[in-house]
Amino acid sequence: MKTLLTILTTIMMMNMCNGQTRKEPVVRPATQANRFYTGDARVLREEVDSLLALHRGETIYDNVAALIVPHAGYYYSGNVAAAAYMAVPKNKTVVSTNRTYKRIFLLGPSHHEWLDGASVNTEADYYATPLGRVKVDHETALALTAADSVFRYRPKAHDREHCLEVQLPFLQRRFGEDSVPPIVPVIISTNDYRKLKRIADALKPYLTEENLFIVSSDFSHYPSYEDACKVDAQTGKAVESGDVEQFIATLKENARSGVRNLATSACGEAAIATMLIMTDSTYQVKHLQYLNSGDIDHYDHSRVVGYHAFTIIRGASQEFSLSADEKLTLKKIALTSIKDSLNGKAKAEHPSLTATLRQKCGAFVSLHKHGRLRGCIGHFGEDVPLHEIVAEMARAAAFEDPRFMPVTADELADIDIEISVLTPMRRIHSLDEFQLHRHGIYIRRGYRSGTFLPQVADEVNWTKEEFVSHCAQDKAGIGWDGWRDAELYVYEAIVF
Repeated sequence: MKTLLTILTTIMMMNMCNGQTRKEPVVRPATQANRFYTGDARVLREEVDSLLALHRGETIYDNVAALIVPHAGYYYSGNVAAAAYMAVPKNKTVVSTNRTYKRIFLLGPSHHEWLDGASVNTEADYYATPLGRVKVDHETALALTAADSVFRYRPKAHDREHCLEVQLPFLQRRFGEDSVPPIVPVIISTNDYRKLKRIADALKPYLTEENLFIVSSDFSHYPSYEDACKVDAQTGKAVESGDVEQFIATLKENARSGVRNLATSACGEAAIATMLIMTDSTYQVKHLQYLNSGDIDHYDHSRVVGYHAFTIIRGASQEFSLSADEKLTLKKIALTSIKDSLNGKAKAEHPSLTATLRQKCGAFVSLHKHGRLRGCIGHFGEDVPLHEIVAEMARAAAFEDPRFMPVTADELADIDIEISVLTPMRRIHSLDEFQLHRHGIYIRRGYRSGTFLPQVADEVNWTKEEFVSHCAQDKAGIGWDGWRDAELYVYEAIVF
């Protein structure tokens, strides 16, 4: 009769022969809990949920390919990080999977180990947080190391690194603590553009609607508050351009600018550059929010860190348009804004708004009385939701245009409202891409910029080149031929 030990030994040997030996999963611990975020699960849930709630009602994009998210302590950058995560739909399903995404690639910098390449974690089966475990896509991690020798596994690059770990509680609360797609943790640390290109080439086959990329990066480090705002604006515009060469050139320009205590313009510059190399003109980078640590800690503005949030949208070539109902809603918002101001009421809430009306873009509001201009104010930029900017510009056109006296209640019945919505800007590299009468032009060189709306062409008898040259000279102040070495952007105006 076999002893119990013999039986157990036989079963173990059979399992080994069948490849069924069990091993404990390798779990990368939550090394940054109680450092960058709380280690108390209940408090962490409440904190992350409250940060996400700050951005409830903002635009959610169905075609998000990537996010650029800060990675400082939640006290400082949590608000900005939440803006990025709330731009992603949490319940959308994609082909061949019942999850929002099949996998999530986490790309970030190394704060402890110089790699001169990339390290992908092929050892861990899970990453732990106080909220539970997040599975690692081990197969894809191994596939990257097999695809190019620029990828290796360097344990020290991951052991104490916070830039990827701090993203996980946001993913867990946004997608569900048990529903986060498997992650592929990649740390990128190199100044060699050729190696960044190799990293991007290996990752690009995964840039499909099945996958989400999250790029972890803070921005300016340690300048004064005022300098951070300027430097981060420059860097942010470069990221928005989607042009990796412009991004790298801006980093170099910032480094040469003489800004005191500027250690870096973007600590995740290698990861951001990799992402920009992977994308092309069919993607659009949308800016979501900017703050720096001086906006949170008001006691010391002499040394701050900057935080941006961006989303990279797939299929950006689709035309921006407004339906008849959306146009009517905007006109009602404009009129209500003027009436409420006259009556001393607070700003009205508009809960039932389409995604288009929540999209960030510029707009002008013009008021006419008996066919004559009565006020016109606009905002050129993509930093405020459309419905909000229309309400603000309507109020400003009625009461703040310095050319006119404020509108009074007894003349409101004679006022006609005209709204010009500016479509998202698109960079061009030749005047051949610019269409007179259809496109507005925006010119930027360094700190100088200027624009002409499309309808300006209807009021003058200029050629295409004269139109752009006048804008460069009269609006941007960079001279008649200044546009030739400037950044050119076009947009359209939907007027109703």
